[in-house]
Amino acid sequence: ALKLFWQMEGERVKPDQVTFASVLRACAGLASLEQGKQVHAYIIKSTFQADVFVGSSLIDMYGKCGSTGYARHVFDNMHERSVVSWNVMIAGYVRCGQSEEAIKLFCKMQGGSLKPDQVTFVTVLKACVGLASLEEGKQIHSHIIKSGFESYIFVGNGLIDMYFKCGCTELACLVFNKMPEKDLVSWNA
Repeated sequence: ALKLFWQMEGERVKPDQVTFASVLRACAGLASLEQGKQVHAYIIKSTFQADVFVGSSLIDMYGKCGSTGYARHVFDNMHERSVVSWNVMIAGYVRCGQSEEAIKLFCKMQGGSLKPDQVTFVTVLKACVGLASLEEGKQIHSHIIKSGFESYIFVGNGLIDMYFKCGCTELACLVFNKMPEKDLVSWNA
């Protein structure tokens, strides 16, 4: 994908948002921060720097390459953010062991106009596991209930995982028993 991208550039074929997202995903998959920075420089020169889809892809790439500083710089400089932008930034922090930063960003998200989705909640639950913070996990659980995501299998599995890993088997079993539907992950948790 990277080779084709640079070949496109050499032949003066203009990339679009999907092209940039694909190339950035390839950089992340290879953990190639330097290639990712080169693509980022190309994006800055293009008309896609302000595109929320491209910005979210950049944040994701930097996070997956272990560079949360660059990811946060892109995030902070976005004119417009989507739930995906918030999710990939929070996930980047979690992936890099910066769970406290992930939870701080989640709290900041809640103060804005965009509301967390099920991916946001499951990612923040992983941050609670990273901090071994049962109390923080319980607070997130409360937000999940208020947001109406408690019955989602994906979220229920995240809650079970968090409670077990934070040492609270009683609440993990309670969540499991209250789940209206269960999948293989639920049963294996």
